[in-house]
Amino acid sequence: MDPVNETKESGPAAAGHARGAVHPPRSHSRPHRILLTVACLAAAVGAVFGGRYWLWALDHEDTDDAFIDTHVIVVSSKVEGQAFQVHVEDNQQVKAGAALMEIDPTDYRVKLGQARAELKAAEAEARKAAGDAASAKELFAKDRISRQSCDHARDEAEATQARAELARKKFEQAELNLSYTRISSPISGKVTRKAVEIGTYIRVGQPLMNIVPDQVWVTANFKETQLTRMRPSQKVAIRIDAYPGQEFQGRIDSIQAGTGARFSLLPPENATGNYVKVVQRVPVKIVFEGPPGSLPPLSPGMSVYPVVDLR
Repeated sequence: MDPVNETKESGPAAAGHARGAVHPPRSHSRPHRILLTVACLAAAVGAVFGGRYWLWALDHEDTDDAFIDTHVIVVSSKVEGQAFQVHVEDNQQVKAGAALMEIDPTDYRVKLGQARAELKAAEAEARKAAGDAASAKELFAKDRISRQSCDHARDEAEATQARAELARKKFEQAELNLSYTRISSPISGKVTRKAVEIGTYIRVGQPLMNIVPDQVWVTANFKETQLTRMRPSQKVAIRIDAYPGQEFQGRIDSIQAGTGARFSLLPPENATGNYVKVVQRVPVKIVFEGPPGSLPPLSPGMSVYPVVDLR
């Protein structure tokens, strides 16, 4: 056989044998076992944590419909006049009894002087009439005047005494009006929404500013279905959005006697044909526990997340 031909034949034949060679398949069982193991572990961990959460949820109720609340005091005036001095600014901390502002007292001082003069005149007239009545009584006893004259003197004395008492009340009212020109803070707290400046003319009852007291609490609107085991004095864990990572302790103070919708400005009318049942919310008052001053600055309206321990 020709060596050249043998080489030509053997080359392609060898390549064909190489392409047609059968190699043993690679094993894919190990990755499958790893994935299966991971899935089983994940399922086991999920079951453990899911079970723990289910057991925890049996004795706890929570809501994100909760806010910091307090009594906001609206400061107004009992007398009218021009703002003479303003002693505070927005967001300023004030003590109870501290002067907030003053109304021009000039007119009220004049009225007080007039009332004082009228009181003195009325008291003098009353004293004179009382003396005349006493004299008339003595003269009547001696038959020197008639009973009609004696009774007239007595009635005049009583009338002047009544006028003197009225003048005294007017004087006291004038004193009060003068004192009302100085407006003081009724409680300790922080000034907010100040709406008065020097020179502003103030009317009786006009809102001048608000005072937000230091004492705050949480109003949490729980679903009515969450109230089954909820009672006053139960402990509450409180988280405030403004202070992440911190947890504060509190307790339930009281549960409102009615849903929030029932006490709204326009309560829903359920006696209609288009009634749709909706789970109602009931406000629950939660107070903070701890020594005074332990809380950070809190303002009404801040979002809160309370968790009630039902045990």
